[in-house]
Amino acid sequence: QVQVVESGGGLVQSGGSMRLSCAQSGSISSINSTAWYRQAPAQERELVARIKHGGDIIYADSVKGRFTISRDSTKNTVYLQMNSLKPEDTAVYYCNVVQWRSGLYTYWGQGTQVTVSS
Repeated sequence: QVQVVESGGGLVQSGGSMRLSCAQSGSISSINSTAWYRQAPAQERELVARIKHGGDIIYADSVKGRFTISRDSTKNTVYLQMNSLKPEDTAVYYCNVVQWRSGLYTYWGQGTQVTVSS
């Protein structure tokens, strides 16, 4: 079992920056990837960024050049640095962990609200 806890959300003005953290604990061996998703009201949850165990990274087109995903293995934490925030970035952001151990397991955090005011 992997515990996933997000932090760092809040209210920021358009053009501002914010950093989200995804702390992982428990049986964290064999984690395949960690990703950030977001869900705005009345919208489907969408992938924002993903970092694989080997270091491969992908971003949604809407955040390329503005958001950066990174990992601190010493702290078992994945970060999402968000710059040049726009009102359309407003959403609940979720951390997702995929683990392989005799099968594929997916874990989600509780989510953290990010609100960008215009």
